[in-house]
Amino acid sequence: MTLEICAANIQSAINAEKAGAHRVELCSELAVGGITPSFGMIQEVLKKVAIPVFVLIRPRSGNFTYSEDEFEIIKADILNCKKMGCTGIVSGVLNVDNSIDVIRTKELVELSKPLPFTFHRAFDWVPNPAEAIETLIDIGVHRILTSGQSSTAEKGIELLTQLHQQANNRIQILPGGGINENNVKLFKDKGFTEIHASATTLVQETAVPIVTMNSTKFFQENKVFESNTEIICRILKNLD
Repeated sequence: MTLEICAANIQSAINAEKAGAHRVELCSELAVGGITPSFGMIQEVLKKVAIPVFVLIRPRSGNFTYSEDEFEIIKADILNCKKMGCTGIVSGVLNVDNSIDVIRTKELVELSKPLPFTFHRAFDWVPNPAEAIETLIDIGVHRILTSGQSSTAEKGIELLTQLHQQANNRIQILPGGGINENNVKLFKDKGFTEIHASATTLVQETAVPIVTMNSTKFFQENKVFESNTEIICRILKNLD
């Protein structure tokens, strides 16, 4: 069974290879479900590890419905990852109703070639997973990372199993979300050949900062924030 480790920093990627993991999915900011890592980070990971490195291409947290500018960022990031020598792309786009954005996702699949393309956990938001899996097969996606539309893959095992059976080797179903040493056997027994885990532990805890850099409002997945032109203009006006 292939073990993919979700690594959100360089040491996690190094530890994954050292422990015998078979592949890394490189990202940053696990707290928001992962976003695209910096190119400096990608570059250093590629220098330090020899196992395959798939890179998450997600320009921001929140939903998976992107503006034209954001879509251009995604495409540019994919091209740069290919040039840098990454071995796989993890991405995907949804429509406003959370169905698969076929046109855009297909464009990303084509742009990623010859690298394999994993459709990420945006799949866990689609309203009709059985229909969505056929769509992703048709547009050439290689695997789907999913928790079975549940908070953990263990809780979503019923849907995951149904998807695995429906896939019938036409696409890889990659269970991910809360997989650990205590429940990993469940997925092997169900016939899955790949699993995704972060396997994280706390390694450092510092004193509570005087001023926090976190803002709870930005962690709301159903909301996207941006700088407002009118507010900027008012700020500038009051400087005159």
